[in-house]
Amino acid sequence: MLFKVCAHVMAMAVQKLFPDAKVTIGPWIENGFYYDFDMEPLTDKELKRIKKEMDRIIGRNLPLIREEVSRDEAQRRITALNEPYKLEILDSIKEDPITIYHIGNEWWDLCAGPHVEYTGKINRKAVELESIAGAYWRGDEKKPMLQRIYGTAWESEDQLKAYLHFKEEAKRRDHRRLGQVLDLFSIQNDAGGGLVFWHPKGAIVRHVIEDLWKKIHIERGYDLLYTPHVAKADLWQISGHLDFYKENMYDQMNIEDELYQLRPMNCPYHILIYKRRPHSYHDFPIRVAELGTVYRYELSGSLHGLFRVRGFTQDDAHIFCLEDQIKDEIRGVLDLTEELLLQFGFSKYEVNLSTRPEKSVGDDDIWVKATSALRDALDDKGWSYQIDDGGGAFYGPKIDLKIEDALGRKWQCSTIQVDFNLPQRFDITYVDSNSEKKRPIMIHRAVLGSLERFFGVLIEHYAGDFPLWLSPVQAHVLPVTDTQLDYCKEVTNKLKANGIRGELCHGERLPKLIRNSEMLKIPLMAVVGAKEVETGTVTVRSRFGGDLGTMAIDDFVSTIKSAIESRASI
Repeated sequence: MLFKVCAHVMAMAVQKLFPDAKVTIGPWIENGFYYDFDMEPLTDKELKRIKKEMDRIIGRNLPLIREEVSRDEAQRRITALNEPYKLEILDSIKEDPITIYHIGNEWWDLCAGPHVEYTGKINRKAVELESIAGAYWRGDEKKPMLQRIYGTAWESEDQLKAYLHFKEEAKRRDHRRLGQVLDLFSIQNDAGGGLVFWHPKGAIVRHVIEDLWKKIHIERGYDLLYTPHVAKADLWQISGHLDFYKENMYDQMNIEDELYQLRPMNCPYHILIYKRRPHSYHDFPIRVAELGTVYRYELSGSLHGLFRVRGFTQDDAHIFCLEDQIKDEIRGVLDLTEELLLQFGFSKYEVNLSTRPEKSVGDDDIWVKATSALRDALDDKGWSYQIDDGGGAFYGPKIDLKIEDALGRKWQCSTIQVDFNLPQRFDITYVDSNSEKKRPIMIHRAVLGSLERFFGVLIEHYAGDFPLWLSPVQAHVLPVTDTQLDYCKEVTNKLKANGIRGELCHGERLPKLIRNSEMLKIPLMAVVGAKEVETGTVTVRSRFGGDLGTMAIDDFVSTIKSAIESRASI
């Protein structure tokens, strides 16, 4: 309610200061609101003017008055104001009568409400206009570019201060900034937007994640796959992607008079591998997994660091099973999900069970069985969850899991989906105990989502301060003077020989070397002076534990290896 009123007050303030501005929509969003205006580009200086005008409107304690009018009357009033965007909005409103909210007798807009009774009930000291951005009308790049003003509003100044502190902390943790500072990744304009370049340090972290992912999947009975990045367009016709997903796919390529397509998903490939030979009911469950790179078209305006890209690698897996195996397989996926996410420090989840939507495929009986199996697996796991009634995919029910990061933000990563559609489209079968052909159940599941997005979440979760086991460089070896270089090389080589990611840094005075290591968020520093060379030791400084004293090299190595194994800090 507070956000809606503030959005209207802001729009009124804008039109008082800029009478030629045309208003469009002003919805509330998480932690705030925005309004889009068709007007000349704004500056931060003008944002301050708008806030001052809002304060005056709030201070006048104007009433907010609800009015119901006929559609024709609303159209007459909008036409009189020369507000073309409001006419479009009016056309999209299906209910009658039309509701209008007035601020005093000076300004009004189409709105369903509800609102507070007077503008004076807004705490103007707890309102902030945050930023200006460009936005296309209706999100269509072929339509006019509008000026979008973002704002936030709270009941008290303390709440606003807490929110602004949160925003500053989120800015400090922004993976796009840290990705450059720590030299982890980049997106090169020369190659194209939304295409990620993993730099050596980022690639090392990815390597560690992939190795852990593969190890856990092999231990839990999955077979690993590698499949092509392109396929004949016919494959995507069979799968239904060309009918239902074409706007997210890249154009087809003509190769020797045959059309090929970059893959947007891995599912059809895994089905083709399933179909390579006949199957018996004895074969199930069949679990296959792949770190498969896919390509999806995204508008340039929607691209966002590692979170919204055009090429990414899914930690994809598919399970082919019998109806009575669904519950156990889902429970196994939940256990695997928990095991993998805990390795990265994620222990708080929001879980949703999405049920059959209005438009769907598959018989009632299998929907009931599949949904019950998902519910039973969650109950068996002991996880609390919410029901998203009708929120399932058209091809089956699903479980979605959001992880909570260090700032309390929630990120959609894991998903488990039962699919009745693709097995039918590809006509995959097995022979049951009565020698009759039956269709298996297919389960799609991802735990991390995509490696790119998950890496972005990790960067922000840890603010770039990766735990020792995951850090791209685990230890810097720092000489006091260049006379200790040969010994430092020996120490560095010994670290590497023991699988520890060590790096020798020199060429600056020791205080500068230490500062550089701290800026790069290196977990450990091994300082070497004349005394350390003489005694065959290193003096250890920990980013998290401070000075740890002098250690023999072998003790330093074993301490690091033990901490890596136990996922501990030093």
